[in-house]
Amino acid sequence: MIKTYYDLTKPGIIYGNALTAAAGFLLAAAGHVNFGLLVATVAGTCLVIASACVFNNYIDRGIDRKMTRTRRRALVNGTISGRDALVFGTVLGLAGFAVLGFWVNAVVFVIGLVALFDYVVLYGVAKRRSVHGTLVGSIAGAAPVVAGYCAVTGRFDAGALILFLILACWQMPHFYAIAIYRFDDYKAAGLPVLPVKQGLRAAKIQIMLYVIAFIIANGLLTIFGYAGYTYLAVMSALGLAWLGFGLKGFNAADDKRWARQMFLGSLIIILALSLMLSVGSILA
Repeated sequence: MIKTYYDLTKPGIIYGNALTAAAGFLLAAAGHVNFGLLVATVAGTCLVIASACVFNNYIDRGIDRKMTRTRRRALVNGTISGRDALVFGTVLGLAGFAVLGFWVNAVVFVIGLVALFDYVVLYGVAKRRSVHGTLVGSIAGAAPVVAGYCAVTGRFDAGALILFLILACWQMPHFYAIAIYRFDDYKAAGLPVLPVKQGLRAAKIQIMLYVIAFIIANGLLTIFGYAGYTYLAVMSALGLAWLGFGLKGFNAADDKRWARQMFLGSLIIILALSLMLSVGSILA
């Protein structure tokens, strides 16, 4: 039963966002790390994300019944009741905000509130009604790296804005790739994701545009002095490689196979990004 509740929090999402939160923190710390504050930031952020994911699972249980990859989730098959899930999500959220409020700072607390509201409410509505639901959801997805950064600085400045843009731009190709190779699931669930509503070519064009924006946003970190030229060189090279592979999608013999590879590439990109952000401010 413990594992069932654990799975309800979408641990894959938590781990990925914990990584970006720590990366944002380490970028701002520039080698002067307050480890107690780092632990509090990552722990509080993870608890808030876990809460949001539980609420999202509750809201999406009707959709999940229609999708092959989600129809075995605990709220769909009745392993966990809706009431118990709501209590669990509430406890996680209260614990997370307590940590952020008492041991981090007010800026990060507010970022957590905005992200939770965006993911649970705004994204929960937009994903059902608009092709732009993914863009709405990217706000919450970009919040952890900003929270990590602001935990150190105590303010939302140009560096925080650039980090937000980088992660928001990364998420769009990442999700559109998922939407292409999971096309049948999204169509069965009646969700108006871009590939379903406007076709695969439109999704591929959007993927390319956001990868280009991702490359440009990474450059801003160096231009404005938040990261060194090593960071710029590495992330530019990876971004261009990602762009080059994305272009192959326009002539792909198997769109779903290409999309899955594009998705896996996005995971490599986010791992590299997190590493480079962690050391970007201390490398030349």
